[in-house]
Amino acid sequence: IVAALAALHSIDHGCQAAIMAPTEILAEQHYRKLTAWLEPLGIRTVWLTGSLKAREKREAQALMASGEGQLIIGTHALIQEGVEFSKLGLVIVDEQHRFGVEQRDALKLKAQLPPHLLVMTATPIPRTVAMTVFGDLDISTLAELPKGRTPITTHVIDEREKPHFVERAWERIREEVAQGAQAYVVAPRIDASASSESEESHSVESLFASLSNGPLSSIKVALLHGKLPSEEKDRVMRSFAAGEIDCLVATTVIEVGVDVPNATVMVIADADRFGISQLHQLRGRVGRGSKPGLCLLLTKVEEESSAMERLKAIARSVDGFELARVDLDQRREGDVLGTAQSGTRSQLRLLRVLRDEKIIERSREIAIEIIGEDPELSNFPALREELTKLERDERSDFIEKA
Repeated sequence: IVAALAALHSIDHGCQAAIMAPTEILAEQHYRKLTAWLEPLGIRTVWLTGSLKAREKREAQALMASGEGQLIIGTHALIQEGVEFSKLGLVIVDEQHRFGVEQRDALKLKAQLPPHLLVMTATPIPRTVAMTVFGDLDISTLAELPKGRTPITTHVIDEREKPHFVERAWERIREEVAQGAQAYVVAPRIDASASSESEESHSVESLFASLSNGPLSSIKVALLHGKLPSEEKDRVMRSFAAGEIDCLVATTVIEVGVDVPNATVMVIADADRFGISQLHQLRGRVGRGSKPGLCLLLTKVEEESSAMERLKAIARSVDGFELARVDLDQRREGDVLGTAQSGTRSQLRLLRVLRDEKIIERSREIAIEIIGEDPELSNFPALREELTKLERDERSDFIEKA
């Protein structure tokens, strides 16, 4: 709704709006919803993704370049060479943490003049939190659950200490399905041969085989991952959304853009291999309807490890903002003036984003006051000199790009 209203405002002023999403599943969901809402108002929507046939791509790009296409929705295809806009006035990046700094900037550069920018995410990454605290983003916070959503309960299951709890997890899926609900099982990678990691870790293909022929053999189980043909992925998702599939065994391809209100339980294998934002996003696939959601995190990590601390944080809270702070505390803010989006070595010499939050906020207020009264910094020659040095640093360009 926020994206639709922003796009309407831009189009009403004679400009185009573009929405970029990280996956075709999410982009298509946006396209279907926004087309249904806006086309009755006479607004022409355009769909552009990498999987379109050559003729369809040419038609979409022609509508964009001519200006006939007013709202353009797509994936990374929007930033490919040769893609042109007539008058791009608004850039919307959904699930912005799934894009790199350069990728987000590439879409802005498609505009003839600097466009307005709206970035959206359900789980801010550490860099985003850092940049927000430093005041480089105006932020709107939607803290409450959408109407009709129910709380999600999360539990960590130690596979080594309590293997019987794993069997209980599969039993719980069968119970939910028996009551008419659906489930997800998520694994961190597609197949065992694709990694040199421990043979004990789960792949989505091996997990699908063992579950469909074992504890979940009595229900309808399907496989979904990014290497499947687009037509197959689309068929599986449509079948799952229609209730024809009971349990979807998948990779993080379902992390964003999957909205099946009937899904109530998710089991994440090797949960320690995912970051906090990924786990929070994945968990958000359940509890989207009137029934309570349940998320079970399977792991074999040590009790005192940082990975277990991360999992326990997820189990404690469903507040994305609180989890972002935990993530920031663990991974640090990365290079504020560069492309590194996280990292244990901060480029800040004296400040720490969480520890010194009040100082940073007050500094921003003072900076705004100074610029308001003395834009040229005539009364602050030392400060002007330091800012000039910063402007010469090529890394400062990333403040705007981010």
